[in-house]
Amino acid sequence: MASLNVGNLGDYLREQRRNAQLSLRQLADAAGVSNPYLSQIERGLRKPSAEVLQQVAKALRISAETLYVRAGILDAERDRDEVETRAVILADPTLTEAQKQALLQIYESFRKENGFSEGPLETPEHESGADPQQTAS
Repeated sequence: MASLNVGNLGDYLREQRRNAQLSLRQLADAAGVSNPYLSQIERGLRKPSAEVLQQVAKALRISAETLYVRAGILDAERDRDEVETRAVILADPTLTEAQKQALLQIYESFRKENGFSEGPLETPEHESGADPQQTAS
């Protein structure tokens, strides 16, 4: 299990926010999170979800993978193809949030079926024991 590294993440986010010349409130608005919540992340008091990190990365115009690594969600050596696939899905402006989550769940179920079960956005619903091939017929 990855250790919490939220202090490092918060310092990094603060630095990136300042480099982008954004106030805490401006970044919170752009990322769709509350100002107090973003402040707590920057101070290392909260560990955000992968989805929140994706939103913040998009608002800062930086790599979500970098934030995943700094937050301890992702190992630096993790397969980049998986990360890039997830990032592309999450960043697609033509999809709704529900569609993005559905695609990620399908992607994860295929990965599990093929023996690759680890990922930053794993969904426990797929561990119910239902055979995906039986439900697909």
